[in-house]
Amino acid sequence: KKSLPPHSPLLAGTPSAMVDRSDPVAFTTPESPKGVGIHGMEVYFPRFAVKQSELEKFMGASEGKFTIGLGQQNMAFVNDLEDINSVCMTAVANLLEKYNVAPTDIGRLEVGTETLIDKSKSVKTTLVQLLNEHGNFDIEGVDNINACYGGTAALLNTMAWVESSAWDGRYAVVVCGDIAVYEEGPARPTGGCAAVAMLIGRDAPIVLQTVRSSHFEDAYDFYKPNLSSEYPTVFGQESNVCYLRALDGCYRRFAEKWEAVSRKRLTMDEWNHVVLHSPYNKLVKKSGARMVYNDFIRDHGLPMFKKQEKELQKFLHLMPEETYDDRELEKAFTELARPMYKDKVEPSVLLPQELGNSYTASMYTGLLSLIHNWHKPKAGAQVDTEAASIGKKVLMFSYGSGLAATMYSLKIMGPTGHIAAAANLEERLEERKFLSPQEFTSVLADRETKYGKFDWTPSGDTSNLFPGTYYLKQVDSHGRRSYARVPVSPFRRTINYGPGALHSRPSVAGARNFSTSVGARALQAAAPVAARAARFAVRAL
Repeated sequence: KKSLPPHSPLLAGTPSAMVDRSDPVAFTTPESPKGVGIHGMEVYFPRFAVKQSELEKFMGASEGKFTIGLGQQNMAFVNDLEDINSVCMTAVANLLEKYNVAPTDIGRLEVGTETLIDKSKSVKTTLVQLLNEHGNFDIEGVDNINACYGGTAALLNTMAWVESSAWDGRYAVVVCGDIAVYEEGPARPTGGCAAVAMLIGRDAPIVLQTVRSSHFEDAYDFYKPNLSSEYPTVFGQESNVCYLRALDGCYRRFAEKWEAVSRKRLTMDEWNHVVLHSPYNKLVKKSGARMVYNDFIRDHGLPMFKKQEKELQKFLHLMPEETYDDRELEKAFTELARPMYKDKVEPSVLLPQELGNSYTASMYTGLLSLIHNWHKPKAGAQVDTEAASIGKKVLMFSYGSGLAATMYSLKIMGPTGHIAAAANLEERLEERKFLSPQEFTSVLADRETKYGKFDWTPSGDTSNLFPGTYYLKQVDSHGRRSYARVPVSPFRRTINYGPGALHSRPSVAGARNFSTSVGARALQAAAPVAARAARFAVRAL
């Protein structure tokens, strides 16, 4: 019989193998002692989308290959009017405006993306125009880059800032977003586009718990070595194995740390929900099954395995690398995990299935989908939207190729109905404009011709953009980009967020023009902002 090596990601966290309980533990409580977490969320997705069922026919694939085989429904995409700067700018502006948070009340703005349009100038330095025009120049944070993981790096960095002695009392904003496109071929249906902006602070309704684990390796599963193209080099099967191996490692280490604090066995039963990074839904289903398999390896005596105990015994002594392409094992645990997937994972898949893979934003579109699902009216049920989610625990798994992965958990400590109301997902999804696969292909071909080029003006029609969308006006002869905004709808939902929120609403009347320069008006306003920050700092002590 084969035994697991000591370094195996699947090694069971038995009581004797757990962290020594005589050692001091860095985390004495499962929640952040200052309630650091997410106050609000906003997602931006483009108006254009293509149906995966139509893309199947256009690409000559068998019926169901993309809709069942990949588990995807639709895919979002942008034309030449939008780039990563404009996409993230729209998400951040909408977040501040919907939650009535003044730009002067933001002390940190951090970005996660892998969509590069400049090898030096960060996306963050374009986004700060939204704050500079109100006199706010004192904003920490910059871009984080590692495939799909950058958004999580930005979030954890920002959470640490809010919890630290350096925090000056102001809110922070994390924005993660990407435009995922692939060259013609089998990977093209796994593209997508979205950006998620999050409002971070103390005493939040969605609190980051202190236990987390990570798994990092040197891998070439997905990377972008050709700097003249936005298309990646992808080894699909290898990337799937890397994802699952990172999941194994994170879950094992997370369980060991969590058990050292809680003094009880951790299984999937601990979580109300699980949100997984979603390149495509089929991999999410496999990952849910993989976590059940991890529970089996760690403790095959659990009640859920009793009925199939004899059939499952043969999987106990496989080496980890033997299990990743074992179809029999995958089938057995996918079937076993079916109820868990439906109850814990499926409520988070709406946006990932509708928008496609948004890379750094992918997991966070899943979290927002989950919040939407909590507050969505159910047939024949009375839902208290202010209390429906309180007390729930959510396990999060973030993965980025190359590779980087982290597992952490969130606990819902307060109402989240305001987040669902502000996001207004169903209505916004209904307002998308579906283009044909031929038009989608033409848009991507046009992007290819303009990628990395200077001195051009977009040819797209701004009337096809959602209200409030920022768009690219021009790329000049030196590669400098300027932006403008479609007027905001006067009927858009806003909320008066919480007793601790600062309700100074920025102007949203008409279109606003932005470039890389900052006007004298903003410079004159800088002194009052410094005074405001000082007042915040005193309050934070």
